[in-house]
Amino acid sequence: MSDGSGRVHGNYYSNEAVIAAILGTENGVRYISTKKSTETFSFSQAALAGLAPDGGLFIPQAIPVYGESVKKSLHSMAFLEVALETIRPYVEGEIPGPTLEDLCAGAFSFAAPLVQVESEDQSTPLVLELFHGPTAAFKDFGARFMARTFSWLRRGEDRPLRILVATSGDTGGAVADGFFGIEGISVTILYPKGRVSELQEKQIAGLGGNISALAVEGNFDDCQSLVKAAFGDSALQKQVVLSSANSINISRLIPQAVYYAAAAGKARVGFWDSDGDATPRAVQPAARASPTAAGTPRPVTICVPSGNFGNLTAGLYALSMGAPITTLVAATNINKTVPDYLESGEYQTRLSQETISNAMDVGAPSNFERMTAHWDIAQLRRMILGFSVTDDETRQTMAAVYRNYGYYTDPHSAVGWTAVQKLSAGPAVPGAMIVAATAHPAKFSETAENITGPVPIPASIEKAMNRTARALTIPPDISVLRDFLLSKP
Repeated sequence: MSDGSGRVHGNYYSNEAVIAAILGTENGVRYISTKKSTETFSFSQAALAGLAPDGGLFIPQAIPVYGESVKKSLHSMAFLEVALETIRPYVEGEIPGPTLEDLCAGAFSFAAPLVQVESEDQSTPLVLELFHGPTAAFKDFGARFMARTFSWLRRGEDRPLRILVATSGDTGGAVADGFFGIEGISVTILYPKGRVSELQEKQIAGLGGNISALAVEGNFDDCQSLVKAAFGDSALQKQVVLSSANSINISRLIPQAVYYAAAAGKARVGFWDSDGDATPRAVQPAARASPTAAGTPRPVTICVPSGNFGNLTAGLYALSMGAPITTLVAATNINKTVPDYLESGEYQTRLSQETISNAMDVGAPSNFERMTAHWDIAQLRRMILGFSVTDDETRQTMAAVYRNYGYYTDPHSAVGWTAVQKLSAGPAVPGAMIVAATAHPAKFSETAENITGPVPIPASIEKAMNRTARALTIPPDISVLRDFLLSKP
């Protein structure tokens, strides 16, 4: 039930009940379709196919669980170590350990710092900055791992692979950057024309080479419907080897669980990180070093700005593996399909509505199918609290965070901040609170600068802004997309 603020009541609880209900495996996992067919698939089959043969999404048949030694050591492990322990069971038997280490080292070559925004005010949430990669958004983690993994899995293949992806903003840029120049793989990115920022468009459509961009005359749901229709076109599949690279693809979702586990391990015992090179501050707070010894373990709540719900599903995987996460907060803009479901128990898709947090303008989130394939409504209510946030609330939060702390937020991360404020206005929430900052505010300077003034620009964004976007405009018509794909070499 809701308390009127958008909060869906749930009980704080131990992970053990969920972990006990979802059995792990010692020798890697098999993958099945969300449509509950009995056929199982290997990781490489699931990753390279994108969608299951019956049109469902691939999910692990069983979610593996961290060993006790890993769970106790997450706070002291390097990010690469957490990545190996998280990803290994999902690919075991297919990707050798040394190869996986090389793939992870190449993919995760940047930080995901858990920073303090205000060192003197311990009620202020920690911020998990996920924008230190080459496209300044959280999707760099999954896209870069996927690109390197696909290249390795397809070694020796003579038929080119065509990646087809729909984006509402940041996915397209991350996929373009991750796959740019990868031999034997070409990428076609569909995005809603006029509904992404100038920078996002340059990141999506400014590289050229093996990256093609299609501006669809419609919304994100139209783009996603075109992609699903292409994967369901048996005649097209016979002529073109297709795969996906957004959160539909299981190989992009799994590596996103890594930063949840790493951050929760630190926050649980009172640790945090120093600022990174791209940390967006106008005012540097008084220095307060992270403790050198672990404190008393405490509950951890992580707020996730959510649109297509792949990022939150990755958080659910981390929680179910045994990362010390007590609760996840699903923070949406006015496209609140999932918060409404958590409140009412009824799932109703709707047309997406345009907001200033455009990457979250999703009315029919595809990963909801994964969530409900793994967990029923009662389990989801125990794990997730749902909030929706208006554009006015988002702007107010961006202004307040800058005014109070000298810290810049983008419209998506500000949705998360606002949800935390709503949560904090209710019964006291024990332990540490983390807001996942999913994009650098400079990616949305058109919005941010009207609220906070000029935003510091990281080197990755300066580089992208010098590009020229080149995209072909198409109607939301599968026949037009089919003709385009067949025309490519």
